[in-house]
Amino acid sequence: MEDPEGGVKPQFDGALAAGRKDGKKSRRRKGKRGGQTRSAAHPASHELSGNAGQPARPMEDAAGHPARKRKRRRRGGHGALQEGAPQPQPMEQTGVAANAARSDGDPPSSRRNRRKHRGKRGLQGRPLTSAKPSHIQAQENRVEETARAAVPRDMQNGAGAGRKGRSESHARQSDRQPGEYAWPEELYAALDLGTNNCRLLIAQPTRPGQFRVVDAFSRIVRLGEGLAASGRLSDEAMERAIEALRVCASKLRSREIRRMRLIATEACRQAVNGEEFLGRVVAETGLELEIIDRETEARLAVSGCSSLVGRETRSVVLFDIGGGSSEIAVIRIGDNRFSRLANHITHWTSLPVGVVTLSERHGGRDVTPELFEGMVREVEGMLGSFDCPEIEIVQTGDFHLIGTSGTVTTLAGVHLDLPRYDRRKVDGIWLSDDEVSAMQAKLLSWDFDSRAANPCIGPDRADLVLAGCAILEAIRRRWPSPRMRVADRGLREGLLTDMMADDGVWRRNRNRPGQRAK
Repeated sequence: MEDPEGGVKPQFDGALAAGRKDGKKSRRRKGKRGGQTRSAAHPASHELSGNAGQPARPMEDAAGHPARKRKRRRRGGHGALQEGAPQPQPMEQTGVAANAARSDGDPPSSRRNRRKHRGKRGLQGRPLTSAKPSHIQAQENRVEETARAAVPRDMQNGAGAGRKGRSESHARQSDRQPGEYAWPEELYAALDLGTNNCRLLIAQPTRPGQFRVVDAFSRIVRLGEGLAASGRLSDEAMERAIEALRVCASKLRSREIRRMRLIATEACRQAVNGEEFLGRVVAETGLELEIIDRETEARLAVSGCSSLVGRETRSVVLFDIGGGSSEIAVIRIGDNRFSRLANHITHWTSLPVGVVTLSERHGGRDVTPELFEGMVREVEGMLGSFDCPEIEIVQTGDFHLIGTSGTVTTLAGVHLDLPRYDRRKVDGIWLSDDEVSAMQAKLLSWDFDSRAANPCIGPDRADLVLAGCAILEAIRRRWPSPRMRVADRGLREGLLTDMMADDGVWRRNRNRPGQRAK
């Protein structure tokens, strides 16, 4: 066997490490002290072991008592080289002269181990951290728990939360390992209070352009119930919404949120008492919601679905069928694609009709084919005033529809015949034009009880789903497409994507020398 230092490894058969002439450490003894032997200090108390001729460990001291085992530190040095053994060649004193001198006589494996564990542990295996007294550590833990238990009022909007989150983030910069993402432990939150639903998402950024959902909440509140007739939010609808918002506030207080954005859409835009309702929300839940305009709503819907538009796609019509309004965006992608898909929007519109308002005007419980066609013609009349050039299709695959709403996800769930709605199986699937037509005809043939019994519809949506299908049918007639992609995502995902992109969480720690992109 070749010795790492260039000589031939001597053979030995003794049981103790002192019998080894190569100066290496034994598994039983953790090493010698700088290559010295104990024979010089206790020449009379040693016995020879094996055929190596080296003094063994003393078994008794001068008084005849058993020798006490001494705990020794592992040192870089090793036993003295045997006389006549090949000596290591002197290393040249180059730019690494200091390291070479320090590692002279060490085998390469020992040097590698020292480099591997450098900076991790100190002498005797103790971690290189200063221990704090128990009472100080307990006090710091109590302060941290108290700070985590409440969300300050200035963090309810995006700016205040961002300032606080950045200062805390900078304090943790030294704890990050090379190659980690910018804020792997920090959370973002998005809340969407719509005409029909109240939805919350809490997520953390992962790979560029993606995030992991940490917590989610969704509840049908029907905030816009009766709004078309009275122009006001009813007391019962406001109570349902505030109860759902209390749950959202509790979830937000239980976590350390770096930045959040809380929005309200068509119901609060249209109601004369919308601002009054939001003031009541602040007083009872502590959440400050902002009312966004229709253009912002359309752009957020596009941002939330950007990952579902493939590189080969050149044109897309994306629609979001809501409870009180329906947003439609025409997207044309040229040779140069922007990082944000919303920058490719060429035309957009917001129809003042949704599943709640349309079902209240025409009735959604008992829908006949004639009633369904009347709803379709009403939406077609609204689309007729939308000035948008025709989409040119050069080859198959250039153009398709993307639907992001409860209507299209319901159709997909019924099409898959799911025993229980599963977002993982629905989000991103393709439906052909014939399959969409077949599902709409199937739902139209069911009565209210049959729709309510379906696990993908349920009693809360049984009177709304056909109104959504009527809006979808009008869109399909305006922009015929051989296929449609289903997106179980929307404004919340768009809010999260925009906040993370604005903060640059996917740009940090990328393309640095010596780091591998994850």
